[in-house]
Amino acid sequence: MTNQADFQIIAETEDLLVINKPPFLLVHPTKPGGPITLWDRLHELLAYEKTTGGQISLINRLDRETSGLMLVAKNYKAARYCSMAMEQRKIKKEYLAVVIGFLEKEEQTIDTPILRLGEVASSNIWLKRATHPQGIPAMTHVHVEKKTLHPKYGPLSLLRCSPLTGRTHQIRVHLASIGHPVVGDKIYGPSEEYYLEFIKTGWTTALAEKLWLPRHALHSTALGIFYDGVTYRWEDSLPADLARIFELSD
Repeated sequence: MTNQADFQIIAETEDLLVINKPPFLLVHPTKPGGPITLWDRLHELLAYEKTTGGQISLINRLDRETSGLMLVAKNYKAARYCSMAMEQRKIKKEYLAVVIGFLEKEEQTIDTPILRLGEVASSNIWLKRATHPQGIPAMTHVHVEKKTLHPKYGPLSLLRCSPLTGRTHQIRVHLASIGHPVVGDKIYGPSEEYYLEFIKTGWTTALAEKLWLPRHALHSTALGIFYDGVTYRWEDSLPADLARIFELSD
């Protein structure tokens, strides 16, 4: 595994690149003169490919706070194939999430539509999503990997989540909808007021007491695709900041 600036290269083929994005690294620039992003780093890394007719296409996207595996196509052929595979749900994605509480079922599929909350109710957060009958179909398969009774935070569960659709914030919305929000989630956790507070003040000691982690505990842990006659599956373990929650309570 090779280090490249702020991310790690997990695997590489002639057409594909799999990287491990750390939390807090933005994927795309949001404004001119902003912080360095994953997009910037990839253009530096693949400069030769670009000069010889290649292109850079991010096949799956991760939020700023979400860590883990991302698939990058290095040319037009790969980008077209992978994008179609994503639309047809042929790219297998798995995430690990640390959530509050113990689930009643060890395994379940959450099948509830999702929409932007502002379409049906008032919300101070424009991008916030919610489950609602009028929303777009969304499905997430959930399996309990581990449970722990943390001495400070109480019952916590480590879940393996497989999104069968690709809606914005889907895993976080679905888990919050069944009463088990992701630890550290500023929008779908205990109160959306924590997100508004964070926007005003940044990360503070007061927020740390309420949210426990400076980022939501969600990690892209596995990706799989059949490409050019080969079945690929890439995996990554739970990162240290999330694993530490369970290590402290064992």
